[in-house]
Amino acid sequence: MKKKKIGIMGGTFNPIHLGHLILGQTALEQFQLDKVIFMPTKNPPHKRYDHILDDDIRAKMVELAIEDNPNFELSTFEMEREGITYTADTLSRLTKLHPDEEYYFIVGADSLFYIDKWKDPATIFKLSKLIAAIRDHKSIEEMAQKSAALNEIFHGSIELLNSPNIDISSSDIRERIKNGMDIRYYVTPKVASYIQKNKLYI
Repeated sequence: MKKKKIGIMGGTFNPIHLGHLILGQTALEQFQLDKVIFMPTKNPPHKRYDHILDDDIRAKMVELAIEDNPNFELSTFEMEREGITYTADTLSRLTKLHPDEEYYFIVGADSLFYIDKWKDPATIFKLSKLIAAIRDHKSIEEMAQKSAALNEIFHGSIELLNSPNIDISSSDIRERIKNGMDIRYYVTPKVASYIQKNKLYI
């Protein structure tokens, strides 16, 4: 039986922005995925938790951002767990729950250059194929070299995503809101409206 090809985009999504959506759609098309799951993390080990909005608020923004795309799906899988969230643990649990699915883990250049420092990277490479997006001013040559080195160490599979380099960050959006600046071309209209209505990040 042919396995379903499932893309996973993790992150705090604090808030989700157009860069996330473009990456998801590009991965879907380039690798002919069946769907892309947007999976907000509950308690990431590498970020200060006091700057992150409540789980239900971030999940709602993801829901609003992706609701018009039938190939995108929100998963609160990581939010429902206690303690710090590790990608290796998430992939282990998903693989056991859904043996008929093949996972493609979508990361930016920042994560690619740091992933060997994550908890149990060997498991991540064993249980998923990595799709790496060009971001953070890394050249294609640098990305290719890092990918080759990681593949050799972990016997993994890393593919580069042919996506436009959308240099938008959630922290920039939060800063714009704090300074009373417009975010209409950074997030979807419904997310912008939700942020304004609920006075988020002020």
